[in-house]
This record gives sequence, C-alpha cells and structure tokens, in this order.
Amino acid sequence: MSQIAIFETVAAMRAAVAGWHAAGDKVGLVPTMGALHEGHVALVREAQRHARRVIVSIFVNPTQFAPHEDFKKYPRTFDDDCAQLVAAGADAVFFPPVEEMYPAGFATRVLLLGPAAVGLDDRFRPTHFEGVATVCCKLFTQSQADFAVFGEKDYQQLKVVTRMAADLDLGIEIVPLATFREPDGLAMSSRNRYLSAEHRALAPLLHQVLQALAARIRNQDPLFQAVSEAQTEIISAGFELDYLEARHAQTLAPVTSLADGPIRLLVAARIGATRLIDNIAV
Repeated sequence: MSQIAIFETVAAMRAAVAGWHAAGDKVGLVPTMGALHEGHVALVREAQRHARRVIVSIFVNPTQFAPHEDFKKYPRTFDDDCAQLVAAGADAVFFPPVEEMYPAGFATRVLLLGPAAVGLDDRFRPTHFEGVATVCCKLFTQSQADFAVFGEKDYQQLKVVTRMAADLDLGIEIVPLATFREPDGLAMSSRNRYLSAEHRALAPLLHQVLQALAARIRNQDPLFQAVSEAQTEIISAGFELDYLEARHAQTLAPVTSLADGPIRLLVAARIGATRLIDNIAV
C-alpha cells in the first residue's frame, strides 16, 4: 500500500491537503463506504478531471443505518479497495475509525428539508439522510476539498448533499456523475453482491421498466396511468416495491405531466433481502 497515502485522522488528512493547496493543487473528494466497484473507480476518474489530487474516504457510516438495516453485514473489503485505488491513481484514502468521526459526546446532526423531505427514500428510511448529511458535512469540512463527486444512482442523496453544501456555504462544489451499469443495465451497487443467482437475473427488470416508462411519458401517454402500470409490472415480477415515482428532476416535487418540467423517474424495490434503487431521466 506504499503507493497510496492512508489517513486515519483528520489532522493527518488536513496536513496533506494544506500542502497540496499551498502547491496550487485542487483537491477532489470521493466519499464512499468501501466495497468498491467499477462505478466507484469512475467517480475517482471524474474527480481527477477536476482536481490534481484525489482523496477517497472509506467509512461505513453508522448514523445512516436504521437499527434493522445491514450496518454490521455491510461488505468491508479494505485491502481490495486500496488495490483498486492504487490502480486508479488516487492520491490518498481517508479511513477513520468510528471514534474519529463520532467522538464521545458527539451531539450534532444536520436538519434537512427540501429534497430530503419529499416522500421518496425518506418515507422508508426516515433517519437515513440526516446521517448522510451529517457525515458528508463533516467530510467536506475535514478534507477542505474543492470538489466532491457523487454518482447519480443515489439521486435523492445527490440532491440532498448538493442543497446542503450550497445552503451551509461549505465552499465545495458537488460534481454529479451518471450511473454506471452492468452490461444488462443493472445499476452498479456494493449491495448487488447480496443477490442470489435467481434474483440477480431478475434485477435488471427495474431498469427495463424505467426505460419503457420514460418512453411512454415522452410519447405523451397519461402519466398517472403509465406509472401505475409500471408499478404493477414490478410487483408482478416478484419485487416488493417501496416506490416508483415521476418527480421534477431538480426539486423532486411530484409532477403530473411532461409539461411540469424535466422529469426524473425513481424506483426502490426489494428482491429477497436486497433493496435496489435506480433512476433515469425522461
């Protein structure tokens, strides 16, 4: 691992960043929870387009998991992650222990409205975005990076983090990157490794349904009927559907037709024990 710096403390990371900034280098941050795949590597490469130096944070953030969710079993593959980051040319990994991020007595959270309170993932995971925003706010200020790159797969998260960074004047630019997909269309996710062979074969249906629904909406089909029929198709295939919604691409507010503005289709559904999310533009 000598080819990549590993910081376990905020002080060590800030000292390195201060040196890079003093040399005139821009710094990019790619926040992750590890279990890296090609989509994460794409985020690193996008960060390299904007910044001379790139830090990848690897931290499985406990505050964004509800008690019944998969925090303890979330995949942790640090050595393999670092090997991928060395190959990608990242400069550093921020790999803090939990007590570095949440020391004894930690008592602060980021309160969210706007895109965090629109009845999508927040309806099913009511504490999730508070945890995401809190850890991202810390990572942004800890790293003092100029840019942070987020994938569009977690589209509501992207909007929440972008709004927070602007509202709190955090001095960091949020750079979005289009979702990376497997050859059959399944959005890349660390949780895909949980899928059984049978469920993995079925999983690409979500993207197929989104594509067909987008085509219907562009064709001026009645939106409510088209969305309802797409929901039925997903449920009939054996998924437990949390939501499939057509929303305004910027505000995530509900829409009633193509005339309401740019539309984003968003879906979350479970197959077996695995929850999958996806989204596409109309």
